[in-house]
Amino acid sequence: MIIQSSVSDIATPSGTMRTSVFRPVAEGRYPAIIFYSEIFQQTAPITRSAQIMAGHGFVVLVPEVFHELNPIGTVLAYDDEGKDKGNADKFAKPLEQHDSDTDAMIDFVQAQAYCNGNVGSMGVCIGGHLAFRAALNPAIKATFCLYATDIHSSTLPCQPGNDSLTRCDDIQGELVMIFGKQDPHVSSEGRKLIYNTLEQHKLNFSWHEVNAQHAFMRDEGERYDPALALKNYAMAVELFQRRLHG
Repeated sequence: MIIQSSVSDIATPSGTMRTSVFRPVAEGRYPAIIFYSEIFQQTAPITRSAQIMAGHGFVVLVPEVFHELNPIGTVLAYDDEGKDKGNADKFAKPLEQHDSDTDAMIDFVQAQAYCNGNVGSMGVCIGGHLAFRAALNPAIKATFCLYATDIHSSTLPCQPGNDSLTRCDDIQGELVMIFGKQDPHVSSEGRKLIYNTLEQHKLNFSWHEVNAQHAFMRDEGERYDPALALKNYAMAVELFQRRLHG
């Protein structure tokens, strides 16, 4: 589908959150996907990923995940300086503020005439964690998490007992978890902890471990695996078409 893009500044309790919106040009009411980026915010690879998903008949929102900590429009470079700043932001923003960001985006899309009211979440790296975190919200009907960091370690700041893995029983929608076996950010033991916890809580989830490194979806850099990326886009499209178009 041919798509269009726009920018909306969404009010949240912690400040204005600039959000890019990608959606089909054809008139209609489409389901929405909140697409959470890496620590670098909306880079060119993240934009292209969002466009791919929108072209399959979805309204895709890409928020500035650390809007409280940066000037509007900030995009960090894929270099050591950008990585250091992004990681500092990751540990400076409480999960509770991410929760209120998600609430604001759900309210936004459900008020738009071009949305059918159904919302899913998707993300890569820290964005995979934020997509998982968004799934705690009962409005999120399906979630696709790619190499989500910090779930197993519970290292992101939050109130006691409010970390994402402890609260996973709140997830009501369908969940897909994707990890690379060669990803140094989520060890084999960490993956087993997540899997066993989801299994213990009898969540509706599927689990995929692939021979890939961290950020294998990012179409810049040496870790990019185009064949695996294509397969994962197809799985994500299938999940969201099945769960959100009804």
